[in-house]
Amino acid sequence: MNTTVLVTGGLGFIGSHFVRLLLRERPEVRVVNLDKVTYAGNPENLADVVPHPNYTFVRGDIADRTLVDRVFRDNRPGIVVNFAAESHVDRSILDPGPFIQTNILGVQALLEAARQHRPDRYIQISTDEVYGDIPQEEPPAEEDATLRPSSPYSASKAAADLLCFAYARTYGLPILVVRPSNNYGPNQFPEKLIPLMIRNALAGQHLPVYGDGKQRRDWLHVGDNVRGILRVIERGSVGNAYNVATGTETENVEVVHHICAILAQETGQPLDRLRGLVRPVTDRPGHDRRYAARPTRMREELEWEPAHQFLDGLKQTIRWYLSNAAWLERVVTGEYRRYYEMVYTRSWNETRG
Repeated sequence: MNTTVLVTGGLGFIGSHFVRLLLRERPEVRVVNLDKVTYAGNPENLADVVPHPNYTFVRGDIADRTLVDRVFRDNRPGIVVNFAAESHVDRSILDPGPFIQTNILGVQALLEAARQHRPDRYIQISTDEVYGDIPQEEPPAEEDATLRPSSPYSASKAAADLLCFAYARTYGLPILVVRPSNNYGPNQFPEKLIPLMIRNALAGQHLPVYGDGKQRRDWLHVGDNVRGILRVIERGSVGNAYNVATGTETENVEVVHHICAILAQETGQPLDRLRGLVRPVTDRPGHDRRYAARPTRMREELEWEPAHQFLDGLKQTIRWYLSNAAWLERVVTGEYRRYYEMVYTRSWNETRG
């Protein structure tokens, strides 16, 4: 990997962990990070790597075709890894527009630049949500399963996947698509389930659980995910999609109870009081009951396995948030509080009108 890697969205949760992994374990690589710096793109996530001689930051929007072309022209990346995305289902229900702009038009701008400048590999970071709601009686989705997205978010990601494969066939671009399951770990913005519950529990606030809380997800530690992505870059077959998942599913309400139990152990708070904070709230429209993707190619072709058991990874994550309470409160801005009010306090009929 003696090359320049263009990472888009590198200030975000998964992107920042990937940048750190590259700089730590691939010293011959130069990393160029193109990030718009939205609410979830936090410069603090990579503040300590800014002085690194192999790291360059460019602020900008992947949908800005002039800027993207200039970044490609100036840096000649051999590898492109696109993490940049609007990524939260709830926000896509409130306003799908930004998801179409970034997740589809932004990807098309990147693909056009790749078409002109011809990197060796283009990696599109997708999601297991493109497979849609998997019925409980059906097996997890394989990589070549039909895409059946349910939300504006997952539809925009599925559209990007199809666009990438269309560019691969039509223009011969060296495309690989990675579809991770639900990530968790340090530095995750607290709109997502696990950091949201940690923050609220520490603040003595209600723990809002959609509907009956029995939605099933495969929880993947971000460290395992970024190592899986690196494995795809270095050993994956061009033209393939790769599911990155653990193969183990957990109900959302069970995750919340695990968080309460670990916080009780770590902080000395009574477990009954923490569990008493759990409150059912109106379910979001179109909420998928189960995401499940089988990581067949990751295991059989690339010999990848996750290193973290869920409860161990969850405990490590909670300890990180306990040690970084100031970081957590700095990212909870007025915009976040308005969003929280719309999805957890008011009814969905009010917020989507």
